[in-house]
Amino acid sequence: MSGRRREAAGEARIRADVLTLFPGFFEGPLRESLLGRALAEGVADVRLHDIREHTHDRHRQTDDYAFGGGPGMVMKPGPIFEAVEALGPGRKRVILLSPAGRPFDQELARELAGEPWLVLICGRYEGVDERVVSGLPAEEISVGDFVLAGGESAALVVLEAVIRLVPGVVGNEESLSEESFERGLLDHPHYTRPREFRGMQVPEPLLSGDHGRIEEWRRNAAREKTRRNRPDLLPGDEGPR
Repeated sequence: MSGRRREAAGEARIRADVLTLFPGFFEGPLRESLLGRALAEGVADVRLHDIREHTHDRHRQTDDYAFGGGPGMVMKPGPIFEAVEALGPGRKRVILLSPAGRPFDQELARELAGEPWLVLICGRYEGVDERVVSGLPAEEISVGDFVLAGGESAALVVLEAVIRLVPGVVGNEESLSEESFERGLLDHPHYTRPREFRGMQVPEPLLSGDHGRIEEWRRNAAREKTRRNRPDLLPGDEGPR
């Protein structure tokens, strides 16, 4: 099977083709929560493709030793090029999930949410032949300064962060503007019932009914939480020392 999609009526607002050695990795997550609903309702169209389908040897080999020596194997360019070319014509934004890539953040998620067609390539082993980046071309994106066994988990992060920003996916779209990183700060703390839990109280301003006081408290609490957890996000003398 070279591709798989959830059939739904209507035209999708965004299409994402995922090239991977492990299509089954995505089956559960793509059926659940916001992602599952977006696919079921046809707002988004995610298609999975097994890179091995584009090999031409009896071992279905997708990797080989690195020129110059060194540990680990490198994914070959041929199967990846053919997998992308098999998707057909059209303007695609091709992304290679890689720890050596541009950091993935909310700004980039919003940028990608405006693209009609994304192609996500999931690397494995020691890395991917550099000609994939220069020749397709593909842009490298990293979800963090750490190393995973492969790009599948990173691709899921990108899919969820991007698809939830597509109009029609989140029910109350106003809530998107209040989230962490949307205003340069982390989100403010949240509380719900009961008012008191094991001696811990809900902050009084949130119970006041005064919208001005509530907004002021949330703004100050968001800045304090950012200063505590992510001081690098704060400008000037508010940032890290």
